[in-house]
Amino acid sequence: MMRPPTKHAVPPAGEICRLSAVELAGAIRRRKLSVREVVTAFLDRIEAVNPLVNAIVSLRDRGDILRQADAADARQAEAGTGALFGLPIAIKDLAMTKGLRTSFGSPIFADFVPQEDDFFVERIRDAGAIIIGKTNVPEFGLGSNTYNNVFGPTLNAFDPALTAGGSSGGAAVALALDMVPVADGSDFGGSLRNPAAWNNVYGFRPSQGLVPGGPDLEVFHAQMGVEGPMGRNIGDMALLLDVQAGSHPHAPLSYEKPGSFFNGLGAAATGGRVAWLGDLGGHLPVEAGILELCEAALGRFAGASFLMESMLPDFDFEALWQAFVTLRQASSGCALKTHYDDPMKRNLLKPEAVWEVENAMRLTAPQIRAASVVRTSWHRTLLSIFDRFDLIALPTAQVFPFEVGTHWPREVAGRAMDSYHRWMQVSAFATLGGCPAVNVPVGFDGRGRPMGMQLIGRPRGDLAVLKAAAVYEATLPWQAGA
Repeated sequence: MMRPPTKHAVPPAGEICRLSAVELAGAIRRRKLSVREVVTAFLDRIEAVNPLVNAIVSLRDRGDILRQADAADARQAEAGTGALFGLPIAIKDLAMTKGLRTSFGSPIFADFVPQEDDFFVERIRDAGAIIIGKTNVPEFGLGSNTYNNVFGPTLNAFDPALTAGGSSGGAAVALALDMVPVADGSDFGGSLRNPAAWNNVYGFRPSQGLVPGGPDLEVFHAQMGVEGPMGRNIGDMALLLDVQAGSHPHAPLSYEKPGSFFNGLGAAATGGRVAWLGDLGGHLPVEAGILELCEAALGRFAGASFLMESMLPDFDFEALWQAFVTLRQASSGCALKTHYDDPMKRNLLKPEAVWEVENAMRLTAPQIRAASVVRTSWHRTLLSIFDRFDLIALPTAQVFPFEVGTHWPREVAGRAMDSYHRWMQVSAFATLGGCPAVNVPVGFDGRGRPMGMQLIGRPRGDLAVLKAAAVYEATLPWQAGA
């Protein structure tokens, strides 16, 4: 099924809300649209649509937002307005937003209002965006199903019975239903990619260190989790990435961006070779229909001079997954331990959070080092693949969106899943390699469920991945987000 199904019981978006972020920013800059007009259109859209899907949470007072829009219009004549000037944006609820509730999807932080912004949020403000609220997440971002005990579940943009994915589920649905022009997300085990795939939009996981993380207590900790952009098209994502990316003095693992990603898209990619890993020779259980959609998408990509070749890397993929699990427990599990150690707070943690903490407490230093050695070996394997290929392609998810009331799939293609995130194993390969990876939509199955495919590039080859994704985007017979 190539063209997207009609979205469930959702009124059509107005003309302003269907414009891309790039078009909106240009119209405001040229005074074809006022900031008030743009913000009003999106607030009206949120009012009409958000009650149906619960994607945006902690929405600020409408009057306060419009006063900020009026103030932006009043100073619009000033030189040096930022790249996102006047655009309404809702920030993922795992990121700190100064003066605006940040719950992390947890009852422990249901009333928490930070006194500072995350680094990339500060950059979004400085670029002129108007932060209108937050986008919903799973508790502490754990699991690819956006539900929590603070705000409830976020529903899929195409079927309200299905999950939106996660942890950037609210952001993906808000984009797909034109409630925001562009969105931020974050990704440890697929959180930018999976919800994008399940809502027919784009999500980009940048190279490790490109977007500075923090403020954080662990500034020297390896960055398996990263922040990045989501959008209805590649150009919008590049516009936001330009704002998010670049070295920060308080983020020692960050580095300077190599020029403008948005401007870099102007020079089209000229083709290349794509290594299609499929289901890793049967190692990954994959729901029927997913590989076929991805292979059809690669066929369209071949028409744009990106030629696909199936390959199977020589690697112990089970050992690699166990390394991912260990390193995630050593970071996420240890970070959550402070809540686990408080009996009152422990009772408020979801089972998946408790599982991460309790397993983290059993880890030894030699186990963590051994996992890091496996990760290093995988990085070397990836570099050898990129000696022959320009991109690696994998499905973005191993299952189609499932019922929202199912916390996580207990089996995939007849195989039992031994943890809450084993069914997302396909997302770990880019994470462990520190590679840039973009989800691109590949279409819909016979039940109208969306799916996507990962295009993965060499570490710090972010622009090349975005350029290739832009070429792919031009092959789609529908508009992403439509």
